[in-house]
Amino acid sequence: MKFEQRLTRRRMLGASVFVGGLAMLSPGRLALAATTPDPFILRAGKGTAMLRPVPYSPTQVWNYNGTVPGAEIRVRQGDRLRVLAQNGLDDPTTVHWHGIRTPNAMDGVPFLTQDPIAAGQEFLYEFDVLDAGTFWYHPHHRSSEQVGRGLYGPLIVEEVDPIRVDRDLTWMLDDWRMTKNGQISDDFDSRHDAVHGGRVGNAVTINGKVPETMEIRAGERVRLRLVNAANARIFGLDFGDLSPMIIAMDGQPVTPHAPESGVIVLGPAMRIDLVIDMTGKPGDTVSVADVFYKDLEYRLIDLTYASEPLRSTVPDWPIALAPNPLTEPDLAAATRHQIVFNGGMMGQMMMGAGMANMMEQMRDGNMWFINGKAEKGPIKDPLLTLPLGTSHVLEMENRTRWAHPIHFHGHSFRVIARNGQPTKYNEWQDTVMMAPQERVDIAFVADNPGDWMFHCHILEHQSAGMMGVVRVSSAV
Repeated sequence: MKFEQRLTRRRMLGASVFVGGLAMLSPGRLALAATTPDPFILRAGKGTAMLRPVPYSPTQVWNYNGTVPGAEIRVRQGDRLRVLAQNGLDDPTTVHWHGIRTPNAMDGVPFLTQDPIAAGQEFLYEFDVLDAGTFWYHPHHRSSEQVGRGLYGPLIVEEVDPIRVDRDLTWMLDDWRMTKNGQISDDFDSRHDAVHGGRVGNAVTINGKVPETMEIRAGERVRLRLVNAANARIFGLDFGDLSPMIIAMDGQPVTPHAPESGVIVLGPAMRIDLVIDMTGKPGDTVSVADVFYKDLEYRLIDLTYASEPLRSTVPDWPIALAPNPLTEPDLAAATRHQIVFNGGMMGQMMMGAGMANMMEQMRDGNMWFINGKAEKGPIKDPLLTLPLGTSHVLEMENRTRWAHPIHFHGHSFRVIARNGQPTKYNEWQDTVMMAPQERVDIAFVADNPGDWMFHCHILEHQSAGMMGVVRVSSAV
C-alpha cells in the first residue's frame, strides 16, 4: 500500500512550527470495573485547552469532561460498558464507539440508530465489549465540526491475558486549523476542503498538546497505541533507528510484522498498535517524523533516552495477541458486490445516465458518490441489503484522485486483496485506506443486524456525500 500525496504550503502553514513541552503523553485514564452500578458520565461541553505551550494563550475547544482528548476509558474484554452521555453544548450531538461491535441502537448515528441528544439532554449507552483492542469515541452528528473542535477520546479494551510490556501508552494524533491568534478556524465544511483532501490543519498534537520530547529508557519495551483523530490528515510515521512491530490494526490482532518501507501509515479513524524496543543508549535522541506528505515532512516528537537504562538488553517476551471472537467469512459462498467511489476534484466520473445523475446531485451541493449516489442523511434507502449470517465480499474501486479511509460500522472485515493481489497478512480492520485509483476487496459476515453506516472517514468527504447504509436483515 503506497501513497504519495501533496498539500500546498498555504494549507499546511508549517505544522512543525508550533512546538513545546509535552507534560503527559497518555490521556487521563478512567478504569471502569464491570461490577460498577453507576455509569461513567461523559459530558460534552465548551472550554479551553492549552494546545500550545506558554506563552501562547488557551484555545477555545469543545471537549468531554473538560479535557482534550476525553478520558481514556479502559475496560476488560467481556465487561459491560455503561456511559451516560450528557450534552452541555448548544447543538445536538451523539457518541459513536468507533470500531466496537455494538448493538445497532448503541452505535450513535443520528436519525439512523437514535435521535440526536438535544442540548441539555442525555442518553445512556450500554453494551458488552466483545473485542479487546484500541478503539475510540466521537460524535456522529455534524462530526466534521464537532470532532474538529476536539470532541473525541480513546476507548481501550484490555485483553484477558495481555502481552507483557514495560509501558502501555496511547497517542491520539490530531491536527488543528488555527488562526493567527491561536483559535480554531471556523471554516468547517468549506467547498475547497470538501472537493480536495479534506480539512488539514496547521498544528499537530499528541493527546491534545503540541509535542516536543518524551523520555524513554534503554532496554525498555513499549506498547504504543496510535489513534488518528484528525478530520482528514493522513500520518506516515518514521521512527528513525527504532524498529516498531505492528501487532494490531483497528484493534484487531495481526501477525506481528514490520511496517512496509519502515513507515506507519495511519489514515483518519484508523488505529495501529506497536511494540517498540528502545535499543539506543542513555543520552541518545531519536526523532519521530511524519513523512506522509511529499516535501512537507516534519519532526513530530523527539524520544530522549534517560541517563539510566532500564535493563542492559531488550526483553524477549512474546508479542503476538490472541485473536478476537470474529466469524470467518466463507469466501467460496460469499456474495460479491461492486462498490465504486467517484467525485471530488480531478476525479473520474461515471459515464452515460450515471454521469447525468451525478451532475444533477452536484448542483445540490454533493461532491462525492458511492455507486453514483451521494447521501447527506437522513438516509432512507440502503446501499445494500444483506441477509443475516451470510458472507460477502465488497469489491471496492476508488475512481478518484484522493485517498479515502472507508469505515464500516458494526462489523470488522478481512482486507483480502489490493489491486487484485492477495494481502500478505489478511488483516481484520474496520477502516481501510484506499489510495487514489486503488481497488480493495474486503470480506465479512453480516452477523450484526440493523442499518449500519458505510462511509469515508475524511469527515468533509462524508458530509459532502460519501456515505451510505448497509442493512443487515433477518427478513430478507
